[in-house]
Amino acid sequence: MTHMIRIDYPPHEFRIKKNQGKEFIFDEIRKVWLRLSPEEWVRQNFVRYLIAIKNYPSSMIALEKKIMVGELPKRFDILVYDKAHHPWLMVECKSMEIPLSEEVFSQVLRYNIGVPVHYLVITNGTSCMAFRKEQSQLSAIAEIPSFEN
Repeated sequence: MTHMIRIDYPPHEFRIKKNQGKEFIFDEIRKVWLRLSPEEWVRQNFVRYLIAIKNYPSSMIALEKKIMVGELPKRFDILVYDKAHHPWLMVECKSMEIPLSEEVFSQVLRYNIGVPVHYLVITNGTSCMAFRKEQSQLSAIAEIPSFEN
């Protein structure tokens, strides 16, 4: 595939609670408590990175929305809209123990059919790869684009 992008996650005081022996995290975008799974931990930290480090407006970020891929309903992890409210960047999150493979990359490519974007990102919280899409050409990029660009 391509080289990894280093992500320096900003410190953040996540709201976490326990209920009946299970941990929950407060999703600041959707304003709901969610089961704290390994993938949810990656998703919440990556969203914080996009907002705090890359200056993405939280109002332009959608999380886990249903899309149709052919006849199949699927859910993307993170979708960022541009200033004209068009889908601009899609992120597929995996838990830390899942390596970023061709299979993970293929998943985000399938989602991109249902929701075309200019940038595709895959991350497992530890590793991260990003791609720019122009016409039907995909090229690896060395960093996550800033929102202003």
